[in-house]
Amino acid sequence: MGYETLQTESRNPRTTHIDAMSTIEQLRCINGEDRRAVEAVEAALPRIAPVVDRIVAGMKRGGRLIYVGCGTSGRLGVLDASECPPTYGVNEGLVTGVIAGGDRALRRAAEGEEDSRTAGRAAMEPLALQPADTVVGLSAAGGAAFVLGAMEAANEAGCATVALTCNPDTPLEALCAYAIPVFTGPEAVTGSTRMKAGTAQKLVLNMLSTCAMIQTGRVRENLMINLRPTNEKLRARAVRILRQLTGCAADAAEAALSRAGNDVAAALALLEDAK
Repeated sequence: MGYETLQTESRNPRTTHIDAMSTIEQLRCINGEDRRAVEAVEAALPRIAPVVDRIVAGMKRGGRLIYVGCGTSGRLGVLDASECPPTYGVNEGLVTGVIAGGDRALRRAAEGEEDSRTAGRAAMEPLALQPADTVVGLSAAGGAAFVLGAMEAANEAGCATVALTCNPDTPLEALCAYAIPVFTGPEAVTGSTRMKAGTAQKLVLNMLSTCAMIQTGRVRENLMINLRPTNEKLRARAVRILRQLTGCAADAAEAALSRAGNDVAAALALLEDAK
C-alpha cells in the first residue's frame, strides 16, 4: 500500500510552522483542525445510516456489533464496546472490540501486530461469527493487514462487513459490503492519526452504538432506562430517570429501584403499573 499518497500521511500546509507558534496559537490551530473532523463526519452521515440499520436488523436476529482495529483505532473500538454494558445494561458480548495485540495493546503500543492478516483471522475465531453479526473494520489508512484478515474471516462467515476509514479507495473499503469513508485530511502533526482521524472515528462509533441501543429499546425518550446503577452517581441518575418518566417522588423511585434489585427498567414497570 502506497502510504506516501494517503491523505492522512500528507503534510498539512496550515500547520507547517506549528513548532514556532505560541501555546495559544497551537491550541487554536489544533482546535481548527478538530472542527474539520466534525465536518467530515457530517458529510458521511448518508453512509452511516444504512450501517446503523443493518446493525439493528442484525441485533434483532441475535447478532452482535464487533469492532476490529489496530493501535488508536483498535483502542477506540474497545472503548466504545466496553461502555455499552454499564450505559445500556446489555450483555458483555453484544458489542465487542478486538484490537491487534490483545488487551496488552490497550496500554502499550503494539503497532507491529497490525502487519499480519493471519493474526487478524485468528483473532476472530473465538467469536464464532454468525451472519447476523456486523463487523466494523477500523483503519485510518485503510490497509492494516490485521484488519483485512479479520474482515476476510467475517465475509466468509456471512457477516455484514463495514470499512471505517479516513482515506478514499482503500483495500479495506474494497473488501467490505459497507463503507464509511470520513475524509479528515492531513493531521496537525503529520501522520498522527490519533488526532483528527481518531476523533472522527470516535464520533462515528458513538453514533453506531448509540443509535443501535436507542432502536433496540434501551432508551426511553432520551433517558437510559437500562443503565446499571453500580455507584452513587449512577443510582442517583437512575432515581432521576424514574422520576422524570413517571412523575413520582424520590422516595417512591428509591423504593421501586430497591424492589426491582436495581433494575431500572423493572423499577419503571413497577411504578407505571402502580399508577
